[in-house]
Amino acid sequence: MNKLAIQGSQWGDEGKGKIVDYFSSRADVVVRYQGGNNAGHTIVFENQKYAVKLMPSGIFHKGVKCVLATGMVINPISFFEELEILKKANFDVSQVFISSRASVLLPYHQLLDGASEKVLKDKKIGTTGKGIGPCYEDKYARIGLRFCDIIDENRLKKHLKSALEFKNRELESYSLDKLDFDSLFNQINEYGKKIKPYVCDTSKLLQEEIKKGSKILYEGAQGAMLCINYGTYPYVTSSSPMAISIPLNCGIPLNSVDYVLGIAKAYTTRVGEGPFPSELFDGTSVYLREKGHEYGTVTKRPRRIGWLDINVLNHAANISGVNGWAITLLDVLTGLEKIKICVGYRYQGNIVNDIPASLEDYEQYEPVYETLDGWNEDISHVKSFSELPINAQKYLRKIEELTHVNIAMFSVGPDREQTVIISDPFEDK
Repeated sequence: MNKLAIQGSQWGDEGKGKIVDYFSSRADVVVRYQGGNNAGHTIVFENQKYAVKLMPSGIFHKGVKCVLATGMVINPISFFEELEILKKANFDVSQVFISSRASVLLPYHQLLDGASEKVLKDKKIGTTGKGIGPCYEDKYARIGLRFCDIIDENRLKKHLKSALEFKNRELESYSLDKLDFDSLFNQINEYGKKIKPYVCDTSKLLQEEIKKGSKILYEGAQGAMLCINYGTYPYVTSSSPMAISIPLNCGIPLNSVDYVLGIAKAYTTRVGEGPFPSELFDGTSVYLREKGHEYGTVTKRPRRIGWLDINVLNHAANISGVNGWAITLLDVLTGLEKIKICVGYRYQGNIVNDIPASLEDYEQYEPVYETLDGWNEDISHVKSFSELPINAQKYLRKIEELTHVNIAMFSVGPDREQTVIISDPFEDK
């Protein structure tokens, strides 16, 4: 079981960073396979809290190779800002590798991101404004720049000039000032020189690591319900956080993942716009938000709060083939007299369990709940499943029963030591 994928299985913010960090110390390679600095992982390491937005979580462990794969869009400015913070904290950044095929996020992407959200007004997607969507748009329009372009001055000049012709027209259409080619070229050229030592063919690197039998950990950003293909479109991200996207995004064979660990909060949250059938609007939502510190790592926006939705977990599991669950923030539910689980939806007089393609349909879905008894005992120090209060045990067993997927681990606090393993997916066989 050398190749482990960590997949967020709700709308992101499931606590993936802590789980990835937990396994990173045992990995040879940690790979970030999609997204950009629009998502962050908050990691507590040696009693210090770190928010990483681009860097794979393996950066906190000496000797671990950290790969930013082809499926990512990377802002060079943000990359170096993060790198400097890590250097100052005395972390080793010598084993960082950026795919030469990864897309470069440039200043005009951020400008266009903000402008398009303003035009959409009350129909806005609720992006982070980091320029991720426009950068992916350029990738598929085949006018985007890649890291192989910016590390060569002549290629940069050629491709940036061509791209800026399109981008300046777009900026003008939003009544924004055009960007000056020379100043933009000089800025990106300087970053290209600095970033060149980190750029390589990461597909080849990963293929060689797989052949060697190295332990590889793949980490995505966001969650399955924000997948561009299978999420709550159009209120989604611009890539696929699902584990099934790993081979394409990394340039490796289909059999390059041994185990998919689905990360799910013991309740549900989402940031931004879009349907959320199990969302709460009462005092329980305030209680869970404050107790779980539910504010965006990148945006600091308060997260929307809801009960655990089994239909969402099954959707993620059925598409990506989740082998086991990691249930996070179980301790946040402590103190609730009753806990609900959304086990289905009521739609047009029928009980359904699907996640429909149509946003308009999904907005009409009403949650059907099963109610369980809560617990008051402090669980933040438990070291095994058997130490949990009986009602907490029943809650976890109910998740297994409804999803037909076993729980491999659960978390009872933010520190990596507050993680209880039931079945180790990264265990040597």
